[in-house]
Amino acid sequence: MMAEFRVRYAPSPTGHLHIGGARTALFDYLIARKQGGKFIVRFEDTDQTRHVESGVDSQLNGLKWLGVDWDESVDIGGPYGPYRQTERLHLYQPFVDQLLESGHAYRCYCSEADLEKERAEQEAAGQMPMYSGRCRHLTPEQIQAFEAEGRKPSIRFRVPENRVIAFEDRIREHVEFESNGIGDFIIVRPDGIPTYNFAVILDDHLMKISLVIRGEEHLTNTPRQIMMYEALGLPVPEFAHLALILNPDRKKMSKRDESIIQFIEQYKELGYLPEAVMNFIALLGWSPKGEEEIFTKEELIEQFDLDRVSKSPAVFDMDKLNWMNNLYIKKADTARIAKLALPHLQKAGKLPETLSPEQEQWVHELVGLYQEQLRYAAEIVPLSELFFREDVSYDDEAKAMLAEEHAPIVLGSFLKQVEAATEFTVDALKAMIKAVQTETGYKGKQLFMTIRVALTGQMHGPDLNMTLHLLGKETVAGRIKKLL
Repeated sequence: MMAEFRVRYAPSPTGHLHIGGARTALFDYLIARKQGGKFIVRFEDTDQTRHVESGVDSQLNGLKWLGVDWDESVDIGGPYGPYRQTERLHLYQPFVDQLLESGHAYRCYCSEADLEKERAEQEAAGQMPMYSGRCRHLTPEQIQAFEAEGRKPSIRFRVPENRVIAFEDRIREHVEFESNGIGDFIIVRPDGIPTYNFAVILDDHLMKISLVIRGEEHLTNTPRQIMMYEALGLPVPEFAHLALILNPDRKKMSKRDESIIQFIEQYKELGYLPEAVMNFIALLGWSPKGEEEIFTKEELIEQFDLDRVSKSPAVFDMDKLNWMNNLYIKKADTARIAKLALPHLQKAGKLPETLSPEQEQWVHELVGLYQEQLRYAAEIVPLSELFFREDVSYDDEAKAMLAEEHAPIVLGSFLKQVEAATEFTVDALKAMIKAVQTETGYKGKQLFMTIRVALTGQMHGPDLNMTLHLLGKETVAGRIKKLL
């Protein structure tokens, strides 16, 4: 009987869900669902200097918004909990004792000053900084002396000499490291807290993780982890290291890079659709079969395969994301997009916090007017500016059109129609403009563009009749009078 397939996403709770973490979690989720396995979310919070209390909720909420669900975590529990490292410290001690007893680890009494001096000397000699192993063979007397000084030891893993650590990565294929370039590394700090490299292998073992998917920045951790698995006599899981995500300039992304919106929470706030963001993230390094790029979650699960994940870095293309999100917005129900857009209009001071039913209907129609154009919901504010300003501004091209001899004739005729109107619906406005055409003889550009430019200052725009309807009778009449 085959063991259950299990993967995990294991972030540090240091803040919001980053686009790189979201990709790792998404790939974990897709492969787990495809193989009928389990997806686990756990938190590596042993580094309390970087811990953010809200980080756990931020990570989970970001994944939920994307449409990613999990089988085990801090919120729903599971058979292999707890799912925070700081709540698992008691589980690690037997493995520490095993390594010490077998000689694969030893206590190191070097102070930070000792280590800093050693690093400086190595750098001055042109050597790669690496722990020298000075505490590898301490005598009982030396240990007693250090203890008498009150020194608290860290515990180091004893790296075997002259070894090649090789493994088959699911993405990068055959990978090798020389053990002589690693140096004995700390697995437990003087305060008794295990380091990342040690705790992570124990958690993966105890949670029966089959495959570890993570970023390539962890590639150099892998030989350390494999050596510890072997020293403890534990099975080694498979590894898959994802290539970097580069910014549009094909440079490594940094948290200060403002050319990219980097956190999932920001996409939610701007009014992106989660299914579009999921679709986009899935394509950061993964190539589906064929030319199609738009997928539902179910289609992504069906198609996803690590064999089609590239070794080369993925380039984050904001234009492509906006194009993709626009496709999803165009297909979405207008009420859904209006709900996403309304808070942005309110935040910009365009609308009150509480709306009447008539105002809610107006917002629905306003969003519908621009739905084909919207790349994300927050764009409704600049796009709809003409509906909220007192005066219309005209550029030189607009002024030139309004200076033509037909303009006052068309506008004068239209003003009479507006003032006489008993209703201001889209159908009524069509009839009014048709009446202007009949009265003045002007049609096409001279008719429609003249009215549009006069009332919006724009040569082109969305449906004219709906635009006029949303402006309302008083605004339309007032703007034409002011212009004439």
